[in-house]
Amino acid sequence: MERWLSIVGIGEDGVPGLGRAAREAIASAEILFGAERHLNMLKAEPLQGPDCRLVPWTTPFREAVGQIAAWRGHKVAVLATGNPMYFGIGSKLVRDFPLHEMRILPAPSVFALACARLGWNQADTRCLSAHGRPVEAIVPALAPGLRLLILTSDGTTPRKLAALLCRTGQERAFMGVLEHLGGEKEHIRAGIADDWKEAADCADLNIVAVECVADPSRPYLPPLPGLPDDAFAHDGQLTKREIRAVTLAKLAPAIGQHLWDVGAGCGSVAIEWARLGQHFTATAIERQARRCALIDENRLALGAPQVEVVEGEAPTALQGLRRPDAVFLGGGCSRPGLLEHLYECLKQGGRLVANAVTLEGEAALSAFYRHHGGKLCRLSVSHGATIGAYHGWKPARAVTQLEIVKS
Repeated sequence: MERWLSIVGIGEDGVPGLGRAAREAIASAEILFGAERHLNMLKAEPLQGPDCRLVPWTTPFREAVGQIAAWRGHKVAVLATGNPMYFGIGSKLVRDFPLHEMRILPAPSVFALACARLGWNQADTRCLSAHGRPVEAIVPALAPGLRLLILTSDGTTPRKLAALLCRTGQERAFMGVLEHLGGEKEHIRAGIADDWKEAADCADLNIVAVECVADPSRPYLPPLPGLPDDAFAHDGQLTKREIRAVTLAKLAPAIGQHLWDVGAGCGSVAIEWARLGQHFTATAIERQARRCALIDENRLALGAPQVEVVEGEAPTALQGLRRPDAVFLGGGCSRPGLLEHLYECLKQGGRLVANAVTLEGEAALSAFYRHHGGKLCRLSVSHGATIGAYHGWKPARAVTQLEIVKS
């Protein structure tokens, strides 16, 4: 089939900024599908033919995909902002339509324009999105000296980001808001985060630039397994730091995969999994309401808003949940049938890691290991402690750990 679907990137400079190929795609289109802002640009300076239909973008997104699919066989141009393949609609449409039926014609991305205005090297700048996402997702990226560019949802997002920066010790960080980049209304306002938290709303079309600073009183928490135990609000029920780091290594997180953290306590394992990036998702299942509240507090404070919290007890609470690529069981190994049920729920090739500190839990892991295979190990950690006038080792409880890949 010929290339009937064009995805055309348009900047704030509108029609005058379009290249030859983009102009030809619009001129030959029978249907132009885009946001009102983009369609108004073409009403002001028409390129399309007289019989071309201009159709406003619809929500939710899945309905828009259905509309586009119904037009197969017609010449369709979808209008997008800047580069459609960078946090844009193009990256979604390529999942639904064969590439050989499409043409993707990008304009300069807002990230490229922002780096040009600020004199920042884009290769050294972290590009993120808070568009339609909780602003807390940027927390793991707040490393001293790192430069960030953050797409926003609307004119209120800069204030929300400023408040978040101030809560995380970044109140002295450089913060700039770049509005309507590339257009006649382009405007740049710069300051520090503390100046912005009470600021008025900005133009809805904006991008936020942040240059993080170091705060010795609040050490940076990198998105790596093994956060300090006191980084979490907890009641003592958490997988301790060293054991957690080993556990996450055995779970082997991969982009796009989903974790079940069963008997999650304060959610430490699920949260560390999700802190690796927005494409790492997790469900924390915990039966106690007060611990569910701790998980909710921790996931926002530590930048893992994509963690879903489910109050209930396994296996009943697992019904209807997204099927996992990995499962962690941190307690309750001795409950009859629970290990087997979790193993059955796993996708093929999925990983189950279970930790036990009691003799009953260890016996259950050993029995499962004899029947299903996998790997068993015992982890023992000691910490330096004062013994009167001297120093010695204070051992923590040994942990028996089962690791198995579903074949």
